[in-house]
Parts: sequence; C-alpha cells; structure tokens
Amino acid sequence: MIANIAALGAALCWAAGGLIAIGPVRVLGSIAFNRLRLTIVAAALLVATTLLGGWETLDAGAVLTLALSGAAGIVMGDMALFWSLSRLGPRRNVVIYAANAPLTALLGYGLLGEALGPWTALGIALVTLGVMLAVALRSGSTHNWESVQGSLLAGVGVCLVAAMAQAVGSVIAKPVMAAGADPIASATVRVTTAALMFTAIGMLMTMRNGGAAAGLFRLPPGLTPKLALQVAGNGLLGVGLGMTLLLVGLAHGNAGVVATLSALSPVLILPMMWLLTGQRPTLGAWAGAAVAVAGVALIVNR
Repeated sequence: MIANIAALGAALCWAAGGLIAIGPVRVLGSIAFNRLRLTIVAAALLVATTLLGGWETLDAGAVLTLALSGAAGIVMGDMALFWSLSRLGPRRNVVIYAANAPLTALLGYGLLGEALGPWTALGIALVTLGVMLAVALRSGSTHNWESVQGSLLAGVGVCLVAAMAQAVGSVIAKPVMAAGADPIASATVRVTTAALMFTAIGMLMTMRNGGAAAGLFRLPPGLTPKLALQVAGNGLLGVGLGMTLLLVGLAHGNAGVVATLSALSPVLILPMMWLLTGQRPTLGAWAGAAVAVAGVALIVNR
C-alpha cells in the first residue's frame, strides 16, 4: 500500500508541477528551463541529504548505480522527450510516452523477476489505455502545436526511446531502493548527475556554436523573480518531491505497478485544468479517465 500511495503522490506532484511549468517553459525554452530547475533541486536535495544523514545509506556501488539511473531516466529520457515534443506536439507525445508503464513492467519481469498476477497486468493495461484515451480525446484542437514537424515516424521512434529510457532508469534504481537506500539521498544522486550532465551538454553546445562556455552560467534571458519562483516551485514539487515519492514506491513495490500509477498525471491534470481555466474536458477525456481509474482499482485491490 505504501508503494501505491507514493506512486500516486508522484503522479499528483508531476501533474501540479506541469501546470506551474507552462509559463516558464514558454519564456525560457525547455533546455534552459530544465537545466535551471535541476540545478535548483540538486542544491536543495544536497543540503537536505546532508542535514538528514542520508548519505550513510549509500555505498560507492549504490551511488554509481543511481547515477546511471539518472543518466538514463532523466538525461536521455528528457532529451528524447523534448525532441519528440517539438516534432509531435504535446498530445501525441504524451500518448506515446505512456508506453513507459508497460515497458517498465516488462523490464521488471525480464530483469528483476517481478511477476505480475493476471488482474494486476489487466490493471496496468487499463491504466495505460485510459491515460492514452484521456489525452488523445482531450480536445479537438487544431493549434499549430498539434501539427507534425518533420518525420512522424522519427518523432514516434524518439518518443518511444524516451519511454524506454524512463523505464530503464526505474528498473536500474529498483534494486538499490529495495536494499534500503534513503529515497532523498537517492534522488539527490540522480538529480545531481542529471544537472551536471545537462550543464556539460549545454557547455559543449555553446562552444560548438562559437559562444563562450562561461555564458552558460549566466541567468537565462527573460528570467524574472516571478518566473524564478515558478521554476523553483516546479522543480521542488515535480522533481524533488515527485522523484523522491517515486523512489519510495520503487523501494516498497513492483516497478511496473509503481511506474503505471505514477503515469496517471495526465489524468489527474484534467480537473486541475478545469478549475484553473474553466474549460471543461471533453466526454472522451472523462471516459479515458474512467478507464484509468478502473485500472487503478484493480491494481490497488490485488
């Protein structure tokens, strides 16, 4: 039950964090936004882990494993996800990315021996289908964000790479968490690794384009105090708390189940958007949400 609650909590954090991120991403751009929020969260987690003594639960092997998990799940996953987002648009991207839940379940079974009962497997399938339907049927928007840029096949393929990277990152971290690693310390290693790697990638890209590497450490253009608070809020809620809860779930539950429940954020965001914008989701979106809820009921009652 702890794993299920933690995974659902992670989904809720990511849904709320997604709403906070809309403004900053539009002004700063996805790369600058991601680098800034990861740096903020890494600093906060480093302080928290040091004060709480979480480092004692990690040995050198665990740190290396978690760093690899962060490189796969956060760095590779986010880079592929943002690339496909620019090609497919937000709705198609989320629908395809929902495949990370069943992929995690398959990897957990194949690599960790985590077997799933038939009702749990059906629940995972229903949640994944429900999330896809809720997003795909959310609206009939013809906004230019929804248009395909470039090759559709390439966009779909890279989005599946992002989903697989997320699944691989979770499965890599699972044994370390199950062995008793502190979730906050583990999140610190993953986020710090990602922040350092994104900084290095940004530095290389800046130098390749003829810029000075030192320019990377300046504040992004257009950053205001209000936007800075939004970036920090998104990072601390979505990355800091959300990732910590995900790792708590992995420590106590099946990786596939945890990944599935934490993937519910596109469904949880529907009522949030309704409250904030006054725009009621379509009947199809609610039908998808109902399918996802039915899947959750099957999972949590096993």
